[in-house]
Amino acid sequence: MFPANGMVSADGEILTVMDVARFLRVPKSTVYKLARVGELPASKIGKHWRFLRRDIHEWMHSRSQQA
Repeated sequence: MFPANGMVSADGEILTVMDVARFLRVPKSTVYKLARVGELPASKIGKHWRFLRRDIHEWMHSRSQQA
């Protein structure tokens, strides 16, 4: 559900493969592979992968806790 003003919070921002690759500083192919095998939280809409900024941040945080 979108807020009345039509704005989306930064946490709820939807990212593309290119956005995530830039954020993680990895090749797009790595993002595709991690999404495809289910390691990176993502949704496939048609043939396009989409990611929530909040989920990517949480994923990174959980990985840093494992190290």
